[in-house]
Amino acid sequence: MPMTHTEAGRRTPVHILGAGPGGLAVAAALGERGIASVVLERSDTVGSSWRRHYDRLHLHTTRAQSSLPGLPIPRAFGRWVARDDMVRYLETYAAHHGIEVATGVDVDRIERRDGRWVLHANGGRRPTATTVVVATGFNHTPHLPDWPGRADFTGQLLHAGDYRSAAPFRGKDVLVVGAGNTGAEIAADLAESGAARVRLAVRTPPHIVRRSTLGWPAQRSAILCRRLPVRLVDALAARMAKLSVPDLAPHGLPRPDTGLYSRVLEGAIPVQDVGLIDAVRRGRVEPVAALSSFEGDKVRLADGSEPAPEVVIAATGYRRGLEQLVGHLGVLDAQGRPVVHGPRTHPAAPQLHFTGYSNPISGTLRELALDARRIARAVARSSD
Repeated sequence: MPMTHTEAGRRTPVHILGAGPGGLAVAAALGERGIASVVLERSDTVGSSWRRHYDRLHLHTTRAQSSLPGLPIPRAFGRWVARDDMVRYLETYAAHHGIEVATGVDVDRIERRDGRWVLHANGGRRPTATTVVVATGFNHTPHLPDWPGRADFTGQLLHAGDYRSAAPFRGKDVLVVGAGNTGAEIAADLAESGAARVRLAVRTPPHIVRRSTLGWPAQRSAILCRRLPVRLVDALAARMAKLSVPDLAPHGLPRPDTGLYSRVLEGAIPVQDVGLIDAVRRGRVEPVAALSSFEGDKVRLADGSEPAPEVVIAATGYRRGLEQLVGHLGVLDAQGRPVVHGPRTHPAAPQLHFTGYSNPISGTLRELALDARRIARAVARSSD
């Protein structure tokens, strides 16, 4: 068994904010090097964000490429790990590595004083730390656009983060806004589970890929393509799409004009098909124009049409929520993301690391695992 983090204690422990996969992975990687850490978690358990995901969620990355340092995900969980199994894995992971997790600790501000970090939490201050790792998650704060007329909408409006299953929406007319992976999967879930009508509001048609083709997972292609020229990847992806994904243009969902990897570099991850293609072809999910505004019991779409859905589910993404925590330190870009990531730290914020604030095509969990060991090496060097 690896040395526990309490036993490993030397100097002040590294303080890690967030007991999700990123924070736990860093704690385990530090433990492998005999470096003590404590994970501060605002909720009452590890993996809190995973517990809030919708019921049908499975990883879009393979089990083999999603394990964290020091403990493989059990083979019994299958190739595409379900949400509940992922939660069990995180619980087991923390116990296996003897990670010290302090729950109920909500750190809302970090300040630099006398060469150390002061953490403000729960209305007070915690002991200072030499090194801090921020791992509060990419999907931290739900983003709901301030559409005109939103406050006066007489139907039900909710963010995708509050969606658990299709059961409450059986027999209802539902508009899902946003054609990313979350919106696509929720639309398919609603269509498969008895919603009377499902529309999917699309601003920019997404690239759709099969999760696996002839046993070859899309994730492996994504890992390989990061080493190839963008134009080559765009061309290969276009050819693969024509061979494996039917043309949905007659159903209102045309192929994108921009290449797949070019879109990735702009921040748009391809949609992995887990039912959307079939639902669109069968007319059970209707792609429509983007939502522009609300008009009482109706919504106005970009093409001027005004449907009257009973429910609008906004799959409109999340914000990182780092402004209050570290915005005053000058370490965030205009989009609120850290300007440095992983083992590197900003000159104005030495020994303040960030992990998990990117959305890589190669798989978030894979990159979190790689980042964790890089951060551990950097911390070990700074402690020498």
